[in-house]
Amino acid sequence: MAGRIKALCIGGTGSGSGKTTLTLALLAALRRRGLVAQPFKIGPDFIDPGHHHAASGRPSHNLDTWMLRPEENQAIFHRYAADADIAVVEGVMGIFDGLGPQDETGSTAHLAKLLGIPALLTVHAKGMARSIAALASGFQNFDPALKWAGAIANKCGSAGHIEILRQAMAGNGTMPLLGGLIRDDDIAMPERHLGLITADEGRLNEDALKRLADLAEQGLDLDQALNDLPSLQTQPPNDEASKQADVRIGVARDQAFCFYYEENLRRLREARAELVFFSPLRDKCLPAGLDGLYLGGGYPELFAKGLSQNQSMLEDIAVSSEYGMPVFAECGGMIYLGRAVTDLEGVKWPLCGVLPIETGMNRKLRKLGYREAVFTGDTPLGPKGTKARGHEFHYSEISADHGGSEKGVFQLRGQGRGGDADLGPAGFRVANTVASYMHFHFGSNHQLADNFVDFCRSAG
Repeated sequence: MAGRIKALCIGGTGSGSGKTTLTLALLAALRRRGLVAQPFKIGPDFIDPGHHHAASGRPSHNLDTWMLRPEENQAIFHRYAADADIAVVEGVMGIFDGLGPQDETGSTAHLAKLLGIPALLTVHAKGMARSIAALASGFQNFDPALKWAGAIANKCGSAGHIEILRQAMAGNGTMPLLGGLIRDDDIAMPERHLGLITADEGRLNEDALKRLADLAEQGLDLDQALNDLPSLQTQPPNDEASKQADVRIGVARDQAFCFYYEENLRRLREARAELVFFSPLRDKCLPAGLDGLYLGGGYPELFAKGLSQNQSMLEDIAVSSEYGMPVFAECGGMIYLGRAVTDLEGVKWPLCGVLPIETGMNRKLRKLGYREAVFTGDTPLGPKGTKARGHEFHYSEISADHGGSEKGVFQLRGQGRGGDADLGPAGFRVANTVASYMHFHFGSNHQLADNFVDFCRSAG
């Protein structure tokens, strides 16, 4: 149902400014007040949306002006914000950081302008006083088309420090300072090589959420912030009425496999698939009556021992693939389908053996960036010539390729800080199993979900 809501976009002066902490504190405080807050995340991120869900009680959805067309971003936003009181959109990197030095595509500011919502600037204010006004003035005047709700100071030393910063901002004609978050190292989220610890691992518990909400209530002027936000008319898309599902697709979901775009899952359901979640770590075999499998990304290397020792699950997946069950695997799912993974301690763990590859973990990042794939042949996701967008982000690399599979099922182009580049062939296909390092966003090509479900239907 269409309605009017409040909305704001949380940007930062740069990575590490405190966008995620502020977002989680706001979501927890709004939920405590009985408000329905709908979270979103800008960029190709899986970890922050999981924490958003824990703080708000609602799944978070990704928005991205490179992977998705403008109308697709707007449809996703309005679809899920329509029944909320307020939409909270967490940005990426610095608020103006996008595809390149002169290209705002993919940036927080680009998305905020597309949706017509004001931005809230998060400033890492440790050791800062009057300088915050100069910094805020520069951000405020950089792009006149961007609307501002105000600024929030993060990592403040005390309530007195927040007051000094407030006075500095008030006397210089800049955007208002709506308060600050006092530094609390006990609720800092621990990190690992792919980012923050995931929500599936339970670190963001009720006590942590309570403390985050307390930080927001004590340090921020929430009443002023909410009252000053303009009201936005939501225009949810006219989605087709759901039809009876006639295909069962197993989706791996546990601590090892938790990187999925919510929109991908929605589109599979819209294509008449029943999604059956299972755990490759804990379940001894696949759910009964499946027509296909979706193995997303995550941290299989950190749980390699448990995955490797669950021999009955490994065998069930291998046999299902051998007999032609359609399987779509992304990044961590591809690692799991390989013969083995070698962890950072040098221990090799045998895995499914569906793909004739082995992977090894590195301490340095191997690939990062946006990707566009052109299918070089027919696959369960679509025919030759199909185009789709997504991203790569991994520390592992294929350490051994024993042959025996169709290689290069996609031709990749990469977009990143180094510009546009031809990255050559990527991906593997064995029987009806397709796997690669790429994380596809099904919103970049509406046919992907339909194609995969149709293929599962016909293969069954």
